[in-house]
This record gives sequence, structure tokens and C-alpha cells, in this order.
Amino acid sequence: MSTALMVVIAVVVVAVLAAAGVLLWSRSRTGRLRRQFGSEYDRAVERHGGRAAAERELRARRERHQELDLRPLDARQRELYREQWTHVQEQFVDAPESAVEHADRLVTTVMADRGYPTRDFEDRVAHLSVEHGRTLDQYRRGHLISVRAADGQASTEDLRQAMVHYRALFEDLLMKPDGDTPAASRPVSVPREARGAEAGRADTRPDPAGRDAAERQGG
Repeated sequence: MSTALMVVIAVVVVAVLAAAGVLLWSRSRTGRLRRQFGSEYDRAVERHGGRAAAERELRARRERHQELDLRPLDARQRELYREQWTHVQEQFVDAPESAVEHADRLVTTVMADRGYPTRDFEDRVAHLSVEHGRTLDQYRRGHLISVRAADGQASTEDLRQAMVHYRALFEDLLMKPDGDTPAASRPVSVPREARGAEAGRADTRPDPAGRDAAERQGG
């Protein structure tokens, strides 16, 4: 085998190995971004029309996120916010639309206290997606229902779901710095008769079994 042929083969082998390395690195990076951003990754791909542009956007979010002065909440702050959430949840019984509005404001307040910008919804979402991707889709759904409720287009069950969605991000924001999982979320329940009529009042008072009295009697 001539020296020239050996050189050509060596160059081809190096090129193939380099291409394989780039492909593996790209797949690894994509996997990390998918795990970090969750459903927000797919949303970015759809919005930008392709994976490459979406990943550039998500990496840019991470860079902007590093510039934030984020701070964890201390134990007393977490306790106070949970007390406020309990009050909002109890308010759902008599005024579900108002309760959802207050839940939205409370979540935004916690964001601000943690150091997140709260100028507009999409700006909030972009910053939250870096560390709270697993609950971000629920926040989007809760916000959408809140907007519909402001126009009088949300049923009682819709409003109950909004409270559940807001609660997911609320607890995520309150999570302890050491990563301990917060107390289990208490459900916001709507009596069956209210669900059937898409009206009436809901009982959000928690019970140890995670179901309200109306559901136990009906079950």
C-alpha cells in the first residue's frame, strides 16, 4: 500500500471519527436541554421551526438566567407564603374567579421575592424555564385559564384546574435550597353537582385522604 493511499485512509478515518464525535456531542447537548427545559424544549422547536434555532434560544436563556441575582426563601418566608396560599385556596369556596386571580398574583409575588423579573408573562416564562421547566407548562395552563376567566369564559372546573396548575409552580418556587421536596400539594376540589352544572361553589378545604367530603359521600 502506497504512502499516499495510507494518508488518504488516515484522513478519512479521522474525519469519520470527528463527525461521530460531533454527532454524539450534539445528541448529548440536546438530551441535557430536553431534561432541563422539559416541555419548553418542544415548544421552542415548534416556535423557531427547528432544533438548532430552538437550542440557540434555550442556551441564550441560560446565559441571561446566570445574570439574575436569585435568592432562596428562608423558612419563615416559605411559611408565610404557604399561609397566604391556604387563604387563597379557602377563598375559592365562595369566589373561585377571585381566588384564581389572587393565586396568579401570589405566584408572581413569590417570583419577585426570589429575584425573577416579572415585567410580562413571556419574560417570566423565559427566565423560569431554566430552573423550573418541569412545572412551567402547568403555569402556562393556569395563566391561560386565568385570562379566560377574566373574560367570563372559564367554568368552575376550569378554575379548579387553574388552582392546581398554579400550585405546582408555587411549590416549586418555595422548594428548599437543599432540594427537599415540599409538602404534598392539597387538592382544590369541586363538588360533583357543581361540576355537572359548571357552576356552584367548591370546597377547597384539604383532608388527610386528599379528597373532600362531598367526594367521599358520593363515592
